[in-house]
Amino acid sequence: MTVAEYFNQSGAAAREASRIISAAGTEQKNLALIEIGRALDAARSEILEANKLDMEAGRDKGLDDALLDRLELDHNRISAMIEGLHQIANLSDPIGEISDMNYRPSGIQVGKMRVPLGVIGIIYESRPNVTIDAAALCLKAGNATILRGGSEAINSNSAIADCIAAGLKAAELPESVVVVMDKADREIVDLMITSPEWIDIIVPRGGRGLIERISNKATVQVIKHLDGICHVYIDGQADAQKAIDIAFNAKCRRYGICGAMETLLVHESLAAEVLPQLAELYAEQSVELRGCEKVRAIIEANEATEADWLTEYLAPILAIKVVNSIEEAVAHISTYGSGHTDAIVTENYSTSRQFLRDVDSSSVMVNASTQFADGFEYGLGAEIGISTDKIHVRGPVGLEGLTSQKWIVLGEGHIRS
Repeated sequence: MTVAEYFNQSGAAAREASRIISAAGTEQKNLALIEIGRALDAARSEILEANKLDMEAGRDKGLDDALLDRLELDHNRISAMIEGLHQIANLSDPIGEISDMNYRPSGIQVGKMRVPLGVIGIIYESRPNVTIDAAALCLKAGNATILRGGSEAINSNSAIADCIAAGLKAAELPESVVVVMDKADREIVDLMITSPEWIDIIVPRGGRGLIERISNKATVQVIKHLDGICHVYIDGQADAQKAIDIAFNAKCRRYGICGAMETLLVHESLAAEVLPQLAELYAEQSVELRGCEKVRAIIEANEATEADWLTEYLAPILAIKVVNSIEEAVAHISTYGSGHTDAIVTENYSTSRQFLRDVDSSSVMVNASTQFADGFEYGLGAEIGISTDKIHVRGPVGLEGLTSQKWIVLGEGHIRS
């Protein structure tokens, strides 16, 4: 069987399964999630053995430490996957929810009903836990899904796929509700992103190169974000200690997540007070500082270049700029930001509202760390990713982001005159 034949067979099965899962009740979907968790728990040794093979192959291929860390599974990570399944099972089911019903002058009632998207294709790298997260979210939202993980996790994903199939079977749902590609051919990706007959939405999770390639070639709608170039702006009327705490946490809590601050903007009236204290804290964490001329007149830092304002480091590196107004801060964010997450620290109500209004990002924060940009922290439970697009969903993508709405009209024999 050729790769194309294999994919088309899988796509047709997922399309058929999407019609079944879209009509499944909440109880049946939750049962599938719980049964998948039981299967994972029972197959711990098999999953860890498969992951060991992937880790050995990854080291032989020279994968860096960050990729190996994402790839590795242990008992705690398997337990976290199982807990995630239970959390999703406990979330409210959005499917069938009716809203905005109102009577029109004609006498008909008009409103909206929440419905699944259909078949969701997810393309991701390294992290085998994504296989469970993605499958569970899509399933609870009434969608079938086709998952294509990276070649580096092929054995781990295969072992996890067996558990998903067992859980679906126990809940009397087709195994093709979740299709995990057992081939890592690059051709699979090209087929997925150009097959609207089988797939309704593509969600890529990985590096910028992967996401750009998919976005440029896809004929299927893509939910994506390219970069997390996140900013914190310390306003002239900020509480200094609050600003220091937020700017430190936004950078140093975790470097490798898309919500980590990459550029710090500081109002010139507060720069001399907060920058030396922050520089000391950053030095304790071995964070390299790159600053504009005004920053380097206050603290020791390397010279920031134009490229630094455009870079998502995902590392202990921070670009810092002194600005003279909120307007300059917003202009900088508009020019160099990626539309992910940006925050202001200020005690001025009017300034905070101006920032909320003028910064065009998927999450805009006041007096809070950008590291809160996360579906769990937003009350969404698990998330499939964070979208910097404006259509059809923006920000953390949870259950509701994996659905759409259709208009419904109720009448009692009404005819239009």
